[in-house]
Amino acid sequence: MAAEGQDIDLDSVIDRLLEVRGNRPGKQVQLQEYEIKFLCTKAREIFINQPILLELEAPIKICGDIHGQYYDLLRLFEYGGFPPEANYLFLGDYVDRGKQSLETICLLLAYKIKYPENFFILRGNHECASINRIYGFYDECKRRYNIKLWKTFTDCFNCLPIAAIIDEKIFTMHGGLSPDLQSMEQIRRVMRPTDVPDTGRNYCGEFDNAGAMMSVDETLLCSFQMLTLRALLKKILKPAEKKKTFAYGGSGQGRPVTPPRKSKGGKSKGGA
Repeated sequence: MAAEGQDIDLDSVIDRLLEVRGNRPGKQVQLQEYEIKFLCTKAREIFINQPILLELEAPIKICGDIHGQYYDLLRLFEYGGFPPEANYLFLGDYVDRGKQSLETICLLLAYKIKYPENFFILRGNHECASINRIYGFYDECKRRYNIKLWKTFTDCFNCLPIAAIIDEKIFTMHGGLSPDLQSMEQIRRVMRPTDVPDTGRNYCGEFDNAGAMMSVDETLLCSFQMLTLRALLKKILKPAEKKKTFAYGGSGQGRPVTPPRKSKGGKSKGGA
């Protein structure tokens, strides 16, 4: 076992995080605290060494909010291909609300370390201490580990990139940047580590609890793959097989007619 501060077996961490595939949603993966700290520290170094405004190339798959729904993240990879089978860009909001923010962010950080030039994650408004202190991530860290680990995540989140351009034509971010930013060069000059501003626009919930993956091919053609709750339920809840029913009637099928009883005199009495 590696001591705290030393390198870890990254492949082993990824394998353990993926072992729960096929299990009922909710099964946890309890990594060692030193392993999680390594993921945060190593990923932070990579974020700082890469631009705050990423310049990426197609083809690439773009995914939105995960919000601690770890098994939905695994489903996205099953649809789009597990890294490095496909290039990925995630647009933020990995923690809070869902019950497995830790597994979610740990797998994303592990893939970022494993494939730094093919796997990218941007910062969302929930990758911010003042937000995830309220909406669940802080409580999950405190319950499963300790508050110090939550602060380690905060240091990592403060260094995430905030936007990306794909082939100089597609501009991506989480939910909008400051109205004070008028050019790409201004974004490039934002210094990290930095906190998320308190002001910003609200976003709507047009698609309720649906998930989506946007694929950008080599020609920059964009296509969406929707992952709806209804589709998932259809996959899980198969209709029960209909039981055979037996109709009673006078059609010659069904329950046989009761034979007539014979009287003492030998004559039959009708019955049904």
